[in-house]
Amino acid sequence: MKKKESYKNVADSETIKTEVVCPNDANPMGLLQGGRLVEWMDIGAAVCAQTHSGKICVTASINQVDFNAAAKVGDIITIFARITRAFTTSMEIFVQSYARKVLAEKKYLISEAYFTFVALDEMGKASEVISLLPVTVSEKKQFNAALLRRKNAAKKK
Repeated sequence: MKKKESYKNVADSETIKTEVVCPNDANPMGLLQGGRLVEWMDIGAAVCAQTHSGKICVTASINQVDFNAAAKVGDIITIFARITRAFTTSMEIFVQSYARKVLAEKKYLISEAYFTFVALDEMGKASEVISLLPVTVSEKKQFNAALLRRKNAAKKK
């Protein structure tokens, strides 16, 4: 009988999603709509959460979406999603989005946010998720900060 894992690493579920900004993704000025970008970020975060947990996951909250720069029609968008912490039934996922021109090599940060997902069982009820073991200094910093963000969010409710 195969022994169940007791934890996973951040790298086990890191997710990269790529999109191209098409005219229907943009406003009349040819700039990527924020709502469309958040939709893409949410999908990337969901894949990351589901990969970590091995379960269907739903968005519980999005914490402070920062829009740092605009992207235009034709730009290539790369979205990086990585888990920062697994709680009992929920996970925090940090998502960063970058844009680059088709003929340029340099990408630039356009948005970042923290998403919280809840794992569900076959009956649609919240289900326990596997623990996360942060390895790098950066992962440990995000792991500790996730607990603070969670406590601060609970105070606001």
